[in-house]
Amino acid sequence: MTTARPTLAAEHRDVTGKAVSRLRRQGRLPAVVFGRGIESANVTLDAHDFDQLRRRTGPNALIDLSVDGKKAKPVLVYGVAVHPVTRRPLHADLFLVRMTEELTVDVPVVAVGESLAVSQHGGTLVWGIDSVKVKALPDHLPQSFEISIEPIVDFDAVLHVRDLTIPSGVTLLTDPDEALVHVLAPRIEEEVVAPAAAEIAEAGEAAEAAAPSAPEREDEAGEA
Repeated sequence: MTTARPTLAAEHRDVTGKAVSRLRRQGRLPAVVFGRGIESANVTLDAHDFDQLRRRTGPNALIDLSVDGKKAKPVLVYGVAVHPVTRRPLHADLFLVRMTEELTVDVPVVAVGESLAVSQHGGTLVWGIDSVKVKALPDHLPQSFEISIEPIVDFDAVLHVRDLTIPSGVTLLTDPDEALVHVLAPRIEEEVVAPAAAEIAEAGEAAEAAAPSAPEREDEAGEA
């Protein structure tokens, strides 16, 4: 039976520890396959194929993984360690799923549309949270949730988790009353007003009047 799921080929590996750097130079990505009730297995993936797959799929996409040419099994990309500078993957954790067991995952929320509070009033879109937690069977896991920000027409409007559309077969675990997104009003800097010319002149006169007088010069001729 064929599926529409993306596929990935893996090879068993015995190399572990620092020696895996040699595998990376050869274009292989070290990975571990694990799951409930099974022994973890060390494998390698084609680094280019894995990178391309990540670009095409969402964070909760099921992938059919075949190890050493054997029958493919569904996995989720549980985690990826990346290089701090190049951002290239260094290691991947692949979770072997059971299609009859529900999973709990985080699903990103994506804003669509245009908010008048942003486009016309100069506000800034601010996220309270940008993902929500849900529970579903592996083949029902959402890749993302979209929410229209068009209802945010002023700085008092707030969209909450309850405003999301949750499909059937998916259970929302995040508090529905939690704030999702709103628009922050622009900062208004206080204008510094220069004093008027008359005020400057008046201040100068007052300062001059307050200054001590110069000592009077004695009459050089004196009295006759």
